[in-house]
Amino acid sequence: MIQDKHRLARWKFPGGFSSPEEDIPDTAMREVLEETGIHTEFKGVLAFRQQHKVPSAFGRSDIYVVTRLKPLTFDINICTTELTNAAWTPVDELTTTNEHTHLTVRMAQLIQHGFLEGFEKVDISMHELPSVYKNTTYKLFHRPLSSSST
Repeated sequence: MIQDKHRLARWKFPGGFSSPEEDIPDTAMREVLEETGIHTEFKGVLAFRQQHKVPSAFGRSDIYVVTRLKPLTFDINICTTELTNAAWTPVDELTTTNEHTHLTVRMAQLIQHGFLEGFEKVDISMHELPSVYKNTTYKLFHRPLSSSST
């Protein structure tokens, strides 16, 4: 979890804007690395939020994608220009205090559900498929298909 210098003082998940033509997994991994120094591997999309009239969204509607990443390194080295703090936080703690946003609490509940029931019941996975445009592909995000239809 991080504490952003320029936003709410509450603890939140790392995140930020995508660069032009950057895929969702790459954005998530880059943002975590830039903010915390932690290298990660993309596992899936937990959820996404759509919100309108966000002051920092440059007059656009905002779609915020929450991904599930596997840490590959564990030592935190925060970006001091963006953050005041960062820390590993037990998931159970995210649902039992008032220090977190509604989004953070709901994501923690999804993570707990994934731990209990398996992330295949929670994650939205990414699949790269051939495009109708010559020599190109696209990323399609969806829940897993049953094993008989893959």
